[in-house]
Amino acid sequence: MTIALPHPAVRVTADSVDPLLAEPFIEVNELRDAPVPHRYVHGGFANTQARFSFYFPPEGRYERRFFHNTYPMALTSDVGPFPIEFEVATGDLGFTFDSGAYYVQTNNGGLFRDPGADPSIPAYRVNAAAAKYSREVAAEVYGEHRPFGYLFGGSGGAYQTMGAAENTRGVWDGFVPFVPGCNHSIPSMFTVRMHALRVLRRRDRFPAIVDALEPGGSGDPYAELNEEEAAAFREASLMGYPLRGWYAHETLDSGYFANISGMIPALDPTYVDDFWSRPGYLGGDPAASVHADRSVLETRVARVIEGPATGFELADAPERDAADAHLVVLSGEASGASLPLRQVEGKLAWPIARADLGAAGAIRAGDRVRIDNSWALALQTYHRHQVPPTDDYYGWDQFRDAAGHPVHPQRDVLVGPTGTVNAAGSLLEGRVHGRVLMLAALMDLDSFAWQADWYRSRVRAATGSDFEDRFAIYFIDHAHHENPKTPLARTHVVSYGGALQQALRDLAAWVEQGLRPSDTAYGIVDTQVQLPATAAGRGGIQPVIALEADGGERTDVSRGETVTFRATLEVPPGAGKIVAAEWDFEGTGAGGTEAKLDAPAECVDLSARHAYPEPGTYFAVLRATSQREGDARTPHGRVQNIARVRVVVT
Repeated sequence: MTIALPHPAVRVTADSVDPLLAEPFIEVNELRDAPVPHRYVHGGFANTQARFSFYFPPEGRYERRFFHNTYPMALTSDVGPFPIEFEVATGDLGFTFDSGAYYVQTNNGGLFRDPGADPSIPAYRVNAAAAKYSREVAAEVYGEHRPFGYLFGGSGGAYQTMGAAENTRGVWDGFVPFVPGCNHSIPSMFTVRMHALRVLRRRDRFPAIVDALEPGGSGDPYAELNEEEAAAFREASLMGYPLRGWYAHETLDSGYFANISGMIPALDPTYVDDFWSRPGYLGGDPAASVHADRSVLETRVARVIEGPATGFELADAPERDAADAHLVVLSGEASGASLPLRQVEGKLAWPIARADLGAAGAIRAGDRVRIDNSWALALQTYHRHQVPPTDDYYGWDQFRDAAGHPVHPQRDVLVGPTGTVNAAGSLLEGRVHGRVLMLAALMDLDSFAWQADWYRSRVRAATGSDFEDRFAIYFIDHAHHENPKTPLARTHVVSYGGALQQALRDLAAWVEQGLRPSDTAYGIVDTQVQLPATAAGRGGIQPVIALEADGGERTDVSRGETVTFRATLEVPPGAGKIVAAEWDFEGTGAGGTEAKLDAPAECVDLSARHAYPEPGTYFAVLRATSQREGDARTPHGRVQNIARVRVVVT
């Protein structure tokens, strides 16, 4: 069902009644003991698929506020893992209740990417209706009062959170969008990585790049690159891809690009032909290496694999990597369909979850098909042809001439704004209502950190003299889009989950007590966010580590020789105390040695000695944890950082 609403500056207020969501109902209202004691209330809105769940703590733990989490592809209104596993976003009731809040979650109406739905419904209207109704239920549970409300969400949920901040007033009091994008993120943040991966893997250039950027390296990632390789690396860097993020190059792929790869052919169907034939496109240059990487295999479907996801066994296996290729149907009932593939393993081909399921279901054994990577290769430089019309999106400056005009042919359609409107309900303009505390990760491979600075500039322009009372920002160093999941990742990055928890508490203190958070100080150099070296200069929320091995960031020793490590761990003013530290001398990421602290303190000096019995290059790791109250026992609000040094053993 689509309801067309007018589009004033604010679409939803505390007193407005959404005609689609005017009749809430409750299906479950009961006391539960697990995972912690609480009252569970579940219901929805009549004549819709919209559902909500409220989790109320015992009265003695309640401090008149609620935390409300959102993510576009939430499949349920109940707590549990989202498609992206953000720690604090999986319904951490222990943290929520320890913060004096009840918890709100919806399924966004079950309408995300429904072509017949007004995007504002899943973006913020269902959330707003549930948030307002939760106050009525809270009054029944605890007595008459108005709870403060705080909406937070990451990645696509950050779009929803920013969209709600701009399009509602009086529903929530504050907002924490984390790992955010901009109006033109999709698909450019993924395509620029795909292009660099293809070019730099041809001669296996990544090991040298990573070594140059690691502690004790040369610092020059371009030293061994030819002209094409240097251009691809520079292009990704100037778009904002974090230089240190290439450490995981062996397992990097197109990331979340698969989720939207089918959208671009639908919006811009002639692009692939233009790419391979017209001047100004990479494929239009007959000397470009992209031609050698093009692969087309015509074969037949040997077997249809039924199950939760439809797949196909092919008569022949592609000889080349078919990642992000399309399965083009050449005969049979589904002839003409083109399904983007999420994976090809030998003869097994698996369409992405959002492929044309109707066409997939019509494919039969014996149908002729083509595995074709023409679209996949063409899209690797799509960002060059998606230059935003305004110059505040400085990641695209490299594709403008001295007069500010694009140097490459531009497409008639800009895909990014379509993705933003689908997720946020409108384009982001920065006209926020309530207070916003944004959190961004410096090693985010999917939502490059500079986009948080872009949104900050939009809020400043929109709010003017009220800016300082509307917006604050935390940058978290050594953190990805998601939690580190592998031993390799755990030696390079930390989870920002504890920082996000503290951000929610800091936002509540700002709204309820007027205690404005201390922004992270930063600068932008060539689209890379850079932080001051010291805790006092950096500010924000995260501890800072200065680590040395034998007095430097690199030491060369003989086998069995003892290395002396020294470190200073310091917390920015007012951000808490160091409560834990852990050494990982071998740099395995599989666990380490706890460093003994005399007591939690704002500044801690550590030293340790370690000998390496076998030759090799090791990156010793020190992980530090701070906590606002200096409570070493609580699992909540534990903010981490990491430092590395190189030890070469001969």
